[in-house]
Amino acid sequence: MERTSENSLPAPQITVVIATQLRPERLDYLQEMHTSLTRQIVPWEAIVVLDGAAPALVPSTITSDPRVRTLALPRAVGAACARNLGLNEVRTEFVNWADDDDVFPDWSLGVRLEAFTDELGWVAGYSEDWLPDGSTRLWECPAPPGYHAAGDVVTYWPRPQDTIPIGPTTILARTRLVRAAGAMGGLVQGEDYMAAVGITALAPGVVLPLPVYRYRQHIGQMTRGDQYDELELAARRHAHGFGHGLRNTLASRT
Repeated sequence: MERTSENSLPAPQITVVIATQLRPERLDYLQEMHTSLTRQIVPWEAIVVLDGAAPALVPSTITSDPRVRTLALPRAVGAACARNLGLNEVRTEFVNWADDDDVFPDWSLGVRLEAFTDELGWVAGYSEDWLPDGSTRLWECPAPPGYHAAGDVVTYWPRPQDTIPIGPTTILARTRLVRAAGAMGGLVQGEDYMAAVGITALAPGVVLPLPVYRYRQHIGQMTRGDQYDELELAARRHAHGFGHGLRNTLASRT
């Protein structure tokens, strides 16, 4: 008999952690992210971390969904800290990050969960850039499809300025592994690079050759603008050094 939660819904297998500042121009995007979750074929719950935003601003379509929990922080702390504090509240075996302006394809959570074996700590895939005209463009990460031993993924990131080896938001991972990897680190940006190289350094996983995440391209993206560019290389250098250093340290102990 399938286990159910208190509200009679199937017990969630995956938690999606979404940090948001509830900016007015992004509220419609957040609702679209929630809608994409409702189309998933496996039981899930979401933790929406309010990064200094007022709970009253959360759209009612989201607050009325019993699968969504909100975590209101008393002040803005930035994406890395907000996501880490959201991780504290995860109670499922598996976890996935998401941004408030992106969406999951309908098959995203289900196809990755189905690919798990007892050996694997994570399953990832490709992503799609979602362009303003509604079209999509496939992004194939440098780490090739198939099985990857622990520490293998970061080898596809030879220099900090090169394309990151795997899409961080495409990674569905065991929650205990994400915690062991230090989650999002403490960067002001590029924190998801830290999560990606840490998770893949500690456990084997699989990259699926299909898009599992849709990354919206728009003028209000957090990754656009001069202020973002000023620190991007420094953030990459830190995450790159962390990933390679962790891999080399673990490899020296075998």
